Amino acid sequence: MKDKPFQSTFTRKMILRCVRMGLLASLGYVLLVAAAYFVIHRVIVWQPSPLYTLLEGLEPFVIILLPVGWLILILAVIYLQWKRTVGYIEQVVTASADLVRPDREFVRLPEELREVEDRMNQIKRTALKNEQKAREAERRKNDLVVNIAHDIRTPLSSVIGYLSLLDEAPDMPEKQRKKYTGITLEKAYRLEQLMNEFFEITRFNVSSIVLNMGEIHLAFMLQQMADEFYPMLSPQNKKAVVQAPEDLILWGDADKLSRVFNNILKNAIAYSYKGSAIAITAVEREGKVIIQFTNQGDPIPKQKLSTIFERFFRLDASRSSRTGGTGLGLAIAKEIVTAHKGTITAESDETKTRFTVVLPNRRRKQRAVES
Repeated sequence: MKDKPFQSTFTRKMILRCVRMGLLASLGYVLLVAAAYFVIHRVIVWQPSPLYTLLEGLEPFVIILLPVGWLILILAVIYLQWKRTVGYIEQVVTASADLVRPDREFVRLPEELREVEDRMNQIKRTALKNEQKAREAERRKNDLVVNIAHDIRTPLSSVIGYLSLLDEAPDMPEKQRKKYTGITLEKAYRLEQLMNEFFEITRFNVSSIVLNMGEIHLAFMLQQMADEFYPMLSPQNKKAVVQAPEDLILWGDADKLSRVFNNILKNAIAYSYKGSAIAITAVEREGKVIIQFTNQGDPIPKQKLSTIFERFFRLDASRSSRTGGTGLGLAIAKEIVTAHKGTITAESDETKTRFTVVLPNRRRKQRAVES
């Protein structure tokens, strides 16, 4: 059976120290025995005495006493090293309590335990960072729920109000009835949207992404998506322009990637200038498909570019949920892209904002191997 190599610097140091102390103790013992032999046989002139009688009686047992003395010395060295090591362990156990404290006081250990100290502090830094992210996500979620609950009141009050008018005035003129019915239907659609956002918050926390892979005609998907968003683009005189090779085939989950592209395009529409065009491009390079969404609008601050893919993050917290949504769209997009072993990034300057999705086209690689 092959022994497992020592991975810890601390363990190696303790073993080497114990071996070194044992060797030094053995060398000292040998020198001491040699010096004693020289003194006894070369220096001292012995005369009959109790000490002389004792030493003369022990002389036949020297061959046994010397190894026993050496063994006792080695056991003493091992005991001292073990006691010191136990002290280190007690210090580590005591310091481990600092890992669960909410303060930012880090672990302090002796120089010999510097490696353990670094690892424990790294664990604490990671825990503090994760805790901060969790608190921030919880705060965003709570703020969002409050905002959505507040937003629900307005359309709900409108629905109840207009339905009451329709119920109380059965002889209402047809034109006015049609107007009130249209407003009521619009508010009902808004309520449905808000309830879907509530459902999205819950589903994001409990669902796992399962991919159903297949061939995707990417150009057709992107163009179809742009056409579906025409009602959102037209009132602001915006347009989505798709540029992608017609023969570009992507290997992935069509439904989930469609959701990714929808979320990105919806974000681009919400934050682009009126009368501007949103460019959607797709190319294949070195076995990877690169899809980009570029819109003209106010730049995203650099400090927020690294957080826009976090759950419940909204670029402008002051916006209502009508504009800002749940703050889950881009976070969900990142989860789906990551499940495809791809990446999603954002960049922004004074003139444009661009989202880039890079996906491995594994189907093409498989075909190349088969051919």
